Amino acid sequence: MRRSKYVIGLDYGTDSCRAIIVDAANGKEIASAVKYYPRWMKGYYCDPHTNRYRQHPLDYIEVLEESIREALSRSPEGTAERIVGIGVDTTGSTPVLTDRQGTPLALLPQFAENPNAMFVLWKDHTAVKEAGEINRLAKEWETDYTAYEGGIYSSEWVWAKMLHMLREDEQLRHVAYSWVEHCDWIPGLLTGNTMPETMLRSRCAAGHKAMWHESWEGLPSEKFLTTLDPLLTGFRQHLYRKTYPSDTRVGYLTEEWARKLGLTTNVAVAVGALDSHMGAVGVEIKPGDFVRVIGTSTCDIMAVPYEEMGNRLIPGICGQVDGSVIPGMIGLEAGQSGFGDIYAWFKRLLEWPIRNIIAKSELINPETRERLIEEVSTAIIPELTREAEKVPAGESTILATDWMNGRRTPDANQLLKGSLTGLTLGSSAPLIFRALVEATAFGSKAIVDRLLENGIEIKQVIGIGGISLKSPFVMQTMADVLGMSIKVARTEQSCAFGSAMFGAVAAGLYRKVEEAQQAMGQGFVTTYHPNERNHQLYSELYRKYQRLGKFTEEELRQS
Repeated sequence: MRRSKYVIGLDYGTDSCRAIIVDAANGKEIASAVKYYPRWMKGYYCDPHTNRYRQHPLDYIEVLEESIREALSRSPEGTAERIVGIGVDTTGSTPVLTDRQGTPLALLPQFAENPNAMFVLWKDHTAVKEAGEINRLAKEWETDYTAYEGGIYSSEWVWAKMLHMLREDEQLRHVAYSWVEHCDWIPGLLTGNTMPETMLRSRCAAGHKAMWHESWEGLPSEKFLTTLDPLLTGFRQHLYRKTYPSDTRVGYLTEEWARKLGLTTNVAVAVGALDSHMGAVGVEIKPGDFVRVIGTSTCDIMAVPYEEMGNRLIPGICGQVDGSVIPGMIGLEAGQSGFGDIYAWFKRLLEWPIRNIIAKSELINPETRERLIEEVSTAIIPELTREAEKVPAGESTILATDWMNGRRTPDANQLLKGSLTGLTLGSSAPLIFRALVEATAFGSKAIVDRLLENGIEIKQVIGIGGISLKSPFVMQTMADVLGMSIKVARTEQSCAFGSAMFGAVAAGLYRKVEEAQQAMGQGFVTTYHPNERNHQLYSELYRKYQRLGKFTEEELRQS
């Protein structure tokens, strides 16, 4: 009997890294492990008030080793010797400045505690000014380098972030030689090649976040970058011309990393990609599928055949890139800067009394106090949901926008703020929560409408991620607002599954990722169908949402 071969999917999320070990023949999950970034979980190097979110490279290295070793410890004996491939996905754009060897500057002793020398998380919005400068220059330039990125460059993306680091921190300028995306650095680290000029770079990250395109021979020209700011002199030369889809093998595990992980040096490592794109692959995306990766934010992914895409450019999305999802198709990306984060914000708001008043009470013994605080905190969202579900659609007067963390799509603007209107003395926490859920659904509809308006056919909507599996209220509200059915993927580990599929291709087990999808896909667990009456009510509320959004955006322009 032929022995199974296994692959590892490594998924770096916002808070943690998940490693899954999968049977490459049928997609059966053998074992998994999750490890949280230790420094990040303590709030180090971040300042939410200034939208600064940084992660130390040591967090990534430590959880890499711990998650894979723990997953192996939960696997049957002999599993490690049968692992033949690894695929990697990360959040993005999550870049870091490096030295000549490709070492992230925070790994150098002199910058070990310097936030500007660390990976700049996708949700960091400190580079709003730099993004604005890129957009203005791009529109004046003979070539609009933002054309394939929706025509608007975001402060969430690499060039804005790296320029901001160089401007803010003179100490780094003398050492910074290049930069690298998180999804490129991990495969490079595992295979022993992090040299800026020679490491293999992700087509996905480069096309969607770095203004890379084949038609202008790679990255924006040196003249464009140095006109933007002379601090960028030489960076293009120290980066890359070619990029690669994730069906490409970077190399094999080095002896050092094979030893650290408890694997062999026969493990092939695939080119990395952004988590949402891998997630779409993990749920067997095909033409016409609109895949929503729903978590702290959302990323929306489509794979469009060349003949359907033609020469059209879709304004206001997060890019259209050849091969960023499925090699041989155009990958589209959109998304919301805040989704689950908005619910988490409201929860923190309601937690304030218990964490700042009850926590100090001397009437309750410390042990009971801690237990009470945790019980109440855990129950907030479920109780809000139960009460909010009782309110008929359209009955509440409260309306919200979903821009608490700025707007990603359509038409990126990270300066925008969220809003609540229609409050009365009778407004309750469940009513406000319902308005926030409806706002995130309205933001979803704005993205769908932008794609439809530009001739992109959407045959079905697929939801993946924790919220899609755990919150029927949110998913049903979204289906009602969109007027579309939403399928929910069976696995919560869609991103890791997509990475594992590409790991199987890199190992030579499949010729292309579509074959891996067919063999390893896990299907769907449920479908939410829209309530037509609610859809009609929400269509009117959506028009009010649009008017409220225009009003708040106009107020920002005039302020």
